[in-house]
Amino acid sequence: MIRELSIADTVSIINAIFGIIAIIFLTSNLGTCQYFKIQAAFTFILLGLLADGLDGTFARKFGKSEIGVFLDSMADMTSFVIAPSVFVYFVYSNISDLIIYRHIYLIFALILFLSFGIIRLASFHLFKEKKYFYGLPAPASAIVILLVTWFRIDFVFILPIVIIIGALMASDIKYPKMGLKLDLIAAILILLSIIFYDMYNKIAPLLLLIAICSYAIFGPIYLKFLNKGQ
Repeated sequence: MIRELSIADTVSIINAIFGIIAIIFLTSNLGTCQYFKIQAAFTFILLGLLADGLDGTFARKFGKSEIGVFLDSMADMTSFVIAPSVFVYFVYSNISDLIIYRHIYLIFALILFLSFGIIRLASFHLFKEKKYFYGLPAPASAIVILLVTWFRIDFVFILPIVIIIGALMASDIKYPKMGLKLDLIAAILILLSIIFYDMYNKIAPLLLLIAICSYAIFGPIYLKFLNKGQ
């Protein structure tokens, strides 16, 4: 079976490994400093996003094996659904005033997000189109969840955001596929967010969040206007 793997499949596995490493940092005793654990997990989830982008590039250039589409979904599940969910739980469960009913709400929201992610990734290859995605792409969802958590928005807002982003993932809303230039811009913003992290007033992660939120809000509108023009 290993001999059947393509270069793109290998990159998909690396994507999953990055997601697993992020989870390990959050749940193990690898460093007792919360700041270090959050930074490490933040970094590896974003590295998983970069690997996912390379996966698509290699797949278009060299092709994928027959198991490639399934392998890609499993890797995305690890890095873009499970790892961000653990990240949210780690950050907000450590809030000192998180009383029991808020703890239950947090778990409930993450279960919904996880469920929506499973539905999307399990059915992704069935609804695959050349020019658009059905539902908000898992990498975009992961970036929003990761960054709003990293910016420590108020607990009251994190729950609806997690649920709404999850629902958008599993929705029938059409999102345009970004071209090579926009993919490159996204990759640069991800890389800058990793390198500079919270330096320079957190400008790199903020720009990344603005870009992805703009795509999530205006992407379907742009696609509708584009279809009308044709």
